[in-house]
Amino acid sequence: MTKSSEMIKLERNAKTKNIVFKVLMYIFLAFWGVVVLFPFYWMILSSIKSYASYMGERIPKFIATDPTFDNYINAFTQVPLAKYFLNTLIFTVITTLVMMLVIVFAAYAFARLDFRGKSLVFVGFLALMMIPNELVIITNFVTITNMNLRNTFLGLILPSVTSVFYIYLLKENFEQVPDELYYAAKVDGTSDLKYLFKVMIPICRPTIITVIILKVIECWNSYVWPRLITDDANYFLVSNGIQEIRENGFGRENIPAMMAAVVAVSLPLIVLFIIFRNKIMEGVSREGIKG
Repeated sequence: MTKSSEMIKLERNAKTKNIVFKVLMYIFLAFWGVVVLFPFYWMILSSIKSYASYMGERIPKFIATDPTFDNYINAFTQVPLAKYFLNTLIFTVITTLVMMLVIVFAAYAFARLDFRGKSLVFVGFLALMMIPNELVIITNFVTITNMNLRNTFLGLILPSVTSVFYIYLLKENFEQVPDELYYAAKVDGTSDLKYLFKVMIPICRPTIITVIILKVIECWNSYVWPRLITDDANYFLVSNGIQEIRENGFGRENIPAMMAAVVAVSLPLIVLFIIFRNKIMEGVSREGIKG
């Protein structure tokens, strides 16, 4: 039985509309991609222009006619940026490790253990998310100062070793693991600690990796707290180093050298995202799946 001409016409119109929609969608995505990536391109472009070339451009050029890598050398020699990199690496690794221990155990306790006042305590945790960060910074500053921990790694790390949001995120993920697995493990005599490390963490690995990466990015980009709690260059992070370059690194506002420093600081995070992008997307997508 052949299709009528009207049915064929409707199918052709539907296909045409679908093609037009996809073309418009890809055009929009391509345009938005250019808008998002252009600042990164401009940052890299500025970093390979000489100071004289950059300052001599009355109309900004979108290509570098005389590219140079002297700005990267200047960024690491005018200020001890390599030392700030090491400080940031120490701060990031220790803070992330301690925070993961805290939030994994806290999330597991709220998700699987039964204890008196659990709901009330969890509501109190969530209420902490309503407090503005500015008030928390003030409280942390007073506490760290009273403990004589200014200009120390411990003072930098302590206020960042927990996160109510990450506890909530991981708790929700733990609760998606079927209860039958927990009951079966308890029947076999498995302890809660062993069940956490042998069952829960492997199942929820994508979300845990996502949290780790987000925390690494947060620590690497940290600026306000390190700027507030440290005035000793021995404890400066890369964010402080960029500010130091701007203020007194060159005796003038050397934008190309500053952009070179920003590129150097941003590169580890970009590489980290490229390596673990699939895990990040998998961890985010799991949050929309129940059961």
